[in-house]
Amino acid sequence: MGKESLRDHLDGNELDLSLSNLTKVPVKELAALPKATRLDLSCNQLTSLPDNFCTLTHIVKIDLSNNSLTCLPENIGNLQNLQHLDLLDNQLEHLPISFANLRNLRWLDLKDNDNLDKDLKRVAGDCLDDKQCRECAKRVVAYMSAIQTELETQKLKKLEKEKKKAAAREKKQEALRKEKQVQKQLERQKKTEEYEAAMAAKRRKEEKKERKNAKAAGQKANGVQHTPVKTKSGSSCLVVFITLCVTLVALGLGIYFFCESDKANALCVDLQWVIDTVVTTTKERTQQLRDKIASYM
Repeated sequence: MGKESLRDHLDGNELDLSLSNLTKVPVKELAALPKATRLDLSCNQLTSLPDNFCTLTHIVKIDLSNNSLTCLPENIGNLQNLQHLDLLDNQLEHLPISFANLRNLRWLDLKDNDNLDKDLKRVAGDCLDDKQCRECAKRVVAYMSAIQTELETQKLKKLEKEKKKAAAREKKQEALRKEKQVQKQLERQKKTEEYEAAMAAKRRKEEKKERKNAKAAGQKANGVQHTPVKTKSGSSCLVVFITLCVTLVALGLGIYFFCESDKANALCVDLQWVIDTVVTTTKERTQQLRDKIASYM
C-alpha cells in the first residue's frame, strides 16, 4: 500500500485502514503522513506490530481492535503522545513494561483478550462505557508503573548485590595479593638472614684459620730462634771449658815437672801461689759455667 493510496483513506487527521486485510503495518508510508494523528487498523489480520511502529510518535489515537495480536512492541512506551488505544478482541497475554511510560494515555480497552494475565485483567476491569475505559487506562498505566518500579528496584538490588560481591572479591583478591607480598618479603628476609649467617660463619672460620696459622707460625718462629741458640750457646761454652781445662792441665803439668826439679826456685814459689789462685779461680769459673749450661739445658 503506497503513500498515494493511503491518502485515499485520509479524512482530515483520521486515517481509516480498517477492513483492509492487512497482515503488516505500512510504517514507512504512515510516517510520510504526519497529519494522520488518528489511525484505525481495526478488523485486519495483524498478529504483531514491528518495532519501528513506535516511531510514529505523532499519533494520538490507535484502534487495533479485532485483530490477532499476541503481543505489543517492547518499546511501545515511545508513543509519548498516545491518548487513546483500543485493543479489544485480540490474543494478548501481557503488556510490555514500557507501557508504564504512556503518561498521556486517557482511554484503554482490553476486553476480550482471553489469554490476558489474570492480575492485569483484574486491574483493567470492564470497559463498557467511556468512563470505565478511562479508568482502565489510568489503572493499567499505574499498575505497569508499579511493576516497572519493582523491576527497577530489583535490578538496582541485583546490581548492588553484584557490586558488593565484586567488592568482596576485589577485597579478597587484594588480601591475597598483600599476603603474597608479605610472604615474598618474609622469604627475601629469610634468604638475606641465611646469607648473612653463612657469610658470618665463613668469616669466623677464616678468622679462626688465620689465628691458628698465626699461632703455628709463632710457634715455628720461636722454635727456630731459641732452640738453635740454646744448642749453639751450650756447645760454645763446652768447647771453651774443655779448652781451658786442657790448657790448665798442660800448664800445671809443665809447672809441676819444672818445680819438682827445682823446688827452691823463687819462681816456683810464686808460681805455686799463682797456680793456687788460678785453680781457685778456675773452680769458681767452672762452677759458674756449669750453672749457666744447666740454665740453658
